[in-house]
Amino acid sequence: MAQLWGGRFTKQTDAAVKAFNDSLRFDCRLWKEDIEGSCAHAEMLGRKGILTSAETEEILAGLKGIAQDIESGALQFDPQYEDIHSFVEAHLTDRIGAAGKKLHTGRSRNDQVALDMRMYIRTQCGLVREQLRDLLEVILRIMEENTETCMPGFTHLQKAQPVTLAHHFGAYFEMLRRDAERLQDCRDRLNLCPLGAGALAGTTYPLDRNYTASRLGFDGPTRNSMDSVSDRDYLIEFLSDLSLIMMHLSRFSEELILWNSNEYRFVEMDDAYSTGSSIMPQKKNPDICELVRGKTGRVYGALNALLTTMKGLPLAYNKDMQEDKEPAFDAIDTVRSCLELFTGMLATLRFRGDVMRRSAANGFTNATDAADYLVVKGIPFRDAHGIIGRLVLYCIDKDCGIEDLSLDELREFSDAFGEDLYDAVSIRNCVDRRGTAGAPGREAMQEQIRLEKEWLRSWQTL
Repeated sequence: MAQLWGGRFTKQTDAAVKAFNDSLRFDCRLWKEDIEGSCAHAEMLGRKGILTSAETEEILAGLKGIAQDIESGALQFDPQYEDIHSFVEAHLTDRIGAAGKKLHTGRSRNDQVALDMRMYIRTQCGLVREQLRDLLEVILRIMEENTETCMPGFTHLQKAQPVTLAHHFGAYFEMLRRDAERLQDCRDRLNLCPLGAGALAGTTYPLDRNYTASRLGFDGPTRNSMDSVSDRDYLIEFLSDLSLIMMHLSRFSEELILWNSNEYRFVEMDDAYSTGSSIMPQKKNPDICELVRGKTGRVYGALNALLTTMKGLPLAYNKDMQEDKEPAFDAIDTVRSCLELFTGMLATLRFRGDVMRRSAANGFTNATDAADYLVVKGIPFRDAHGIIGRLVLYCIDKDCGIEDLSLDELREFSDAFGEDLYDAVSIRNCVDRRGTAGAPGREAMQEQIRLEKEWLRSWQTL
């Protein structure tokens, strides 16, 4: 088959070179965008008188037929074609004749592929964001159901202060909310149309770039023709956003893996989202969480690959940029499958509130509150800190909690201790006294949940 660019060549391309150069095997994914962009380009050429009305109608009907046949499976992607652009154009010409050869007037594959990728990534921003919304709704439901479920909060993986499960999950809600907002920002920034930029320097034809931009749902045309075809920063930004999503899912997964262990027993995974061992019949493994954690590196790899590809490229287009697609497509598929499975896994988790509460009580998470109690009694905080530190050592030797000591034992450390200490260090009270904005106390937590619900209600589909 003759190449679109074969006129100045006297030899056939070496078979190995052709296989190395061709991209149809992966950029066929862009067929809808390619045809939609071609339809808009043809309409614009017709409006400007560059194509006749009859030619425009022929081209549009031919492109519609190709789209229908690809959709139905009647037309298969043939590896003899170099890329999705040559595939569509060749089939169009076969179907409608000479008019098909006029479609590429005023256009280069450079601005064509830049358009296809922007349109594809724009769509993916919306799809990934909707999956985040599904996950956020599951997290918010868990938060609403667990405002009374006390558990230890951790720093350095050491028990630190008591919180609630709602508060802990609320932290992940905030992370994933920012991820959704970043995708919206990314979509807004990339939403300029490169079509009409040509190979790098525009064209002598009187194209109406504002028309094609509007017709394809863009906010306007790109502002510099060289930049239009030679940068992929919008794709790097998108992959960065996907990497942040995976980082948050990986952290979440790590905690759930720990919580699912016999040592913690905070959660139990549903059978539908767990697997077993081929040799150990007692095992129930959190494989979804482990795979999400593992696949995070795969998405990071796509981001680093494209950053490395782009870092030394001179203006304008270079063939290196063909390497933007396979890693990006793989990263998108990976993130979307991880979000789907993680959401289902999270929705079916069983939480062991009794175990969580005992863990909070047994880990001296109320030690800070005991120090604060002494401060209220007039003891400087630094002195109170030392008193409670010695008290904790005493409890460790006795294998008990602060609240298990008698008043006489407490007063061996400070005469300021009274009967009201027991109420001050109860786990539930320790949580509820933390009432500042964003804290785990009842009222603060209810306010966070109210704000998150309000934010979800204002959600705008991209």
